[in-house]
Amino acid sequence: MPKIKKVVLADDHRIMLDGLRSLLESQTKLKVAGSATSGREALGMVLELRPDLVIMDISMPDLNGIDATRQIREALPKVKVIALSIHDNLRYVSEMIKAGASGYLLKQCAFEELALCLSMVEAGQFYLSPFISQRLLQDYLRSLPAEQKDPFSLLTGREREVLQLLAEGIGVKQIASILNLSVKTVETHRQNVMRKIGAHSLAELVRYAIKEGITPA
Repeated sequence: MPKIKKVVLADDHRIMLDGLRSLLESQTKLKVAGSATSGREALGMVLELRPDLVIMDISMPDLNGIDATRQIREALPKVKVIALSIHDNLRYVSEMIKAGASGYLLKQCAFEELALCLSMVEAGQFYLSPFISQRLLQDYLRSLPAEQKDPFSLLTGREREVLQLLAEGIGVKQIASILNLSVKTVETHRQNVMRKIGAHSLAELVRYAIKEGITPA
């Protein structure tokens, strides 16, 4: 992927634009080709200057950053866009990703994080603020139906140990000795595992353990 050399900044706060320009030009090799205070101005500037990258705010007059990003990406697919916003609402994140943004940063981030984001986007990767990534993961996990949860959330650590040993052909008494448990406790764990995964036989336990990567095939 070509190196990012020329950048357009878009934010409706002049002080933000000036500060970002100063940081980028003093601490990176990037050239700020222009700065815009509205989405429509940013769109026109990008179409004229054809930069490698746009750092885009979301809340801007005339044309919001999401629609500006979408139009930029449709007209110039090679231009990368990084969102730099105060909004941590996942709806904004989702809409910017759908619009074609290659990264999403919060304005309270340190310059080091922006530099990391620039490096990753230049390498063709996608970057999300750690705070946003955490919220997305939490949102995803909350939305998972119980039957779709993986064994590492469905089963306890001890239950996974028992399941793996059973799937590898170890008997209950030997498992009890290996794990320093009573035979009755191991049998209870086995029953709990079978109930949780809906298995009715040892063969089904083995198939489940292999399918979920708990034990090798």
